[in-house]
Amino acid sequence: MRYYVRKLGFYLVALWAALTLNFFIPRLMPGNPVDTLLAKLQQRGGSVDPAVRRSYELLLGTDTGEPLWDQYVSYLGNMLRGDMGISVSAFPEDVTYVISQSLPWTIGLVGIATLLSFIIGVALGAVVGWRRGTWLDSLVPATTVLAAVPYFWLALILVLLFSSTLDWFPLQQGYDVTLPMSWNWEFIQSVIYHGTLPALTIVISSVGGWLLGMRNMMVSTMDEDYVLTARAKGLRERRIMTRYAARNAVLPSVAGFAISLGFVVSGSIITEQVFSYPGIGGKLLQAVENNDYALMQGIFLVITVAVLGANLVVDLLYGLIDPRTRVEN
Repeated sequence: MRYYVRKLGFYLVALWAALTLNFFIPRLMPGNPVDTLLAKLQQRGGSVDPAVRRSYELLLGTDTGEPLWDQYVSYLGNMLRGDMGISVSAFPEDVTYVISQSLPWTIGLVGIATLLSFIIGVALGAVVGWRRGTWLDSLVPATTVLAAVPYFWLALILVLLFSSTLDWFPLQQGYDVTLPMSWNWEFIQSVIYHGTLPALTIVISSVGGWLLGMRNMMVSTMDEDYVLTARAKGLRERRIMTRYAARNAVLPSVAGFAISLGFVVSGSIITEQVFSYPGIGGKLLQAVENNDYALMQGIFLVITVAVLGANLVVDLLYGLIDPRTRVEN
């Protein structure tokens, strides 16, 4: 029990530290979101006077007349209530609404792509590690090179080949904009069709890391005593590989996969920009360009909670899978 309480306490402290950094870092950046919003208002012919400016400062939580400590306390209280404020870049929408409109697209695209790359990479890595010294080892440098290729370059190559040249997939957007958003099969099919090429980009660039890590762990695990004992008992090679070697070799990859799942909500900004995909990455870039404190803080908070939550789940599962991790020092 002490193990789980200690882990939970650690992640609560980490969450508080992340919230604190999330509050101060945007305020250390040059510029002011109120100035950005007022400039947009002036471009549309609106009038700007001190009363209007004061109203926007109070609305956006950037009141320069209020002490920073009071702003911080108010910020923590708002976070506890789930009130993330008003977005400047999508004014007058709430930050919660903006995130809720973009997050499902990113989770659907990056989440599925990350899961596929993990499964493919781990499965190939287990086979390559078990068959080390054979022609299968040639997969390691090939996939490693692909993993080293920048996202944007690979995305542009795939767009040029499969969209512009072969015309197999659309160039941009997450679905056919002529279709109404609904849960009917026509719309779902359009989403899958538009998301195939961005997902392929993520899978190709990510699978090499999983393969290499799993292959190296398999090579190390094959020399362990329990594997040698299983062979001495005359067990089938396939059973030894899956039940003994791969089962233990995959543990570090599971931890890495949990971290990757946490970062799924941050999206792949470059990939989303190349394909004009309506994900959270584009909203984050939009927030930075417009000094949108509230939206930046909201997105960073979602990312932080996702990463910490994924790591907490893995730590707790590790305590169940491997009792050695619960041993008190």
